[in-house]
Amino acid sequence: MIDLDFTLTQGEFVLEVHQRLDQPVTVLFGPSGSGKTTTLDAIAGLRKPSRGTIVVNGRALFNARVNLPPHQRHIGYVPQDIALFPHLDVRRNVLYGQRPGQKLSLDIVASMLEIGSLLDRGVSMLSGGERQRVALARALMSAPDVLLLDEPLAAVDLELRRRILPYLERVRDELSVPIVYVTHDREEVRRLADSVLVLDRGSVVRSGSPEEVLE
Repeated sequence: MIDLDFTLTQGEFVLEVHQRLDQPVTVLFGPSGSGKTTTLDAIAGLRKPSRGTIVVNGRALFNARVNLPPHQRHIGYVPQDIALFPHLDVRRNVLYGQRPGQKLSLDIVASMLEIGSLLDRGVSMLSGGERQRVALARALMSAPDVLLLDEPLAAVDLELRRRILPYLERVRDELSVPIVYVTHDREEVRRLADSVLVLDRGSVVRSGSPEEVLE
C-alpha cells in the first residue's frame, strides 16, 4: 500500500499527487514533462516535496517531521539511465544493494531473470537486454518494499522489449512486490498494469483500469 499526498515545486513546475496505490502494478502514463519521473524520485527520496506525506505499508517516508534518506527507504529503483558499476562484474553489481537479513537469494533472482550465466561477466560485455535484467536483479536484491521502474524498456527495440516483458511479468507474479512503472507504451500498460494514473502538467487527470484509461 502506497499513500501519496504531496506537492512538489520545482521552479515553475508544480506536481500534485493525491493517490492511494493499492494494486500490484500501477503504471504512470502521460506525455513527457507531466511529472511521472518526478513522482518516482519523490517516492525514492531523490526529490523533496514542498509539503505532504509519502507512506509505504504504514511506514512514513516523508512528512512534516520525517524525510528518510534514499538508503533508508527500502525502495528499489531502476532509472532510465541504467548506472551499472563498470569496475564490478555482474555478480558484484547485483549484490551491491543487498540488504542484511533479507530472504531473497542471488540464486532465486538469477534464475528468475535468467542471468546465472552472466554473473562472472564484466558489464561492458552485456547486451542492452542483459543490462536491463541485471539492473532489475540489483534492485530486487535490496528486498524492496516498492519497486520503481522508469521506462525500463524505452531504449530497446520492439523485439527485445517483447523478450524482456515476460521477466517483468514474472517479477510481478512471483515476488508480490508492489511496482510503480512509468511507460509511454500501450502494450506494456496492457500486459503489466493493474491500474493506471494519467498525469498531465503535474496533475493526475485520470485513473482507472488499463481498459478504462486506454479506451
